[in-house]
Amino acid sequence: MFGGKGGLGKTTFSAAAAYYLAGKGKKVLVFSVDPQASLSDIFEKNIFGKGPTEIIPNLFAQEIDADRRVKEYQQEIRRKILDMYGMEKIPDEIENYIQASAAEPAMEESAIFDEVVDIVVKGDYDYYIYDLVPLGHALYYLSMAKVYDAWIDKITGLRQQMREFDHVSAVMKRQKNVEEDAILNELLYIKDRINKSSRILTDKTKTAFFFVVTPEDMVIKDTQKAAELFSKFDVPLSGYIVNRVLPEELEKQNIPEYIKNRIIMQKKYLDVIKTCFSREVMAFVPEMDRDITGIPMIEKIAKKMFEGA
Repeated sequence: MFGGKGGLGKTTFSAAAAYYLAGKGKKVLVFSVDPQASLSDIFEKNIFGKGPTEIIPNLFAQEIDADRRVKEYQQEIRRKILDMYGMEKIPDEIENYIQASAAEPAMEESAIFDEVVDIVVKGDYDYYIYDLVPLGHALYYLSMAKVYDAWIDKITGLRQQMREFDHVSAVMKRQKNVEEDAILNELLYIKDRINKSSRILTDKTKTAFFFVVTPEDMVIKDTQKAAELFSKFDVPLSGYIVNRVLPEELEKQNIPEYIKNRIIMQKKYLDVIKTCFSREVMAFVPEMDRDITGIPMIEKIAKKMFEGA
């Protein structure tokens, strides 16, 4: 997983890491749930809402269409209500609630979270590269697993108690079978999916999380705060990638005052980064002279990221 503030290079490094692993013969999926995702731009191929799309051999990319996923999610809810309660039609009050909920951020986030669980749990790829949304949203997504788990624990506990009462009642009435609890089964199914995805996301042998940081004061401070918050969700922090480092050789050239000042400022904050993050810095990637789009530029970034690997 690659996380950090918006605009620092998360998508670039996600694409480059996927490219590197695919080149090693691994089947890789790089995906994003960010509505403003730019995997389509970086790969120069429209993949939005089209499911896993092969970019080069072994490398697949996916951008999730949140609106479509919400509609599918609503349809799933309708189907489950009909199945569980044996109805032929959703009551108007419930239908109105389902339609109104589409405008709620929680519905979109739940639907997308469900899609992420689907992707992770299926296990169709050797590696999954998760291009996270900016920090605030990323924390929300990662916290959802714990919130859902606690909520479902409470509900399933109550449903199980009710099922035990039903069983006792059936014995007293000399009934042989207790009717299956469809709601409890559905809750246990959801809980199992969340637990599986949570175990994968917090397992240091399976998941690595990298912060992308640039040598700037506010970015460093925000990243430090975020790292503390992420640790509370047991996300295995594997290191930092420092992006947009101005090449030192520029100093020896006849450069404008503006560039000189930027280099001086970067040196100061690179020292801060080395002090704060120490050995956890995995790579220093230089500022490129053009946009990172297209396979040749992704390959160039991958070489910088994995030099010495």
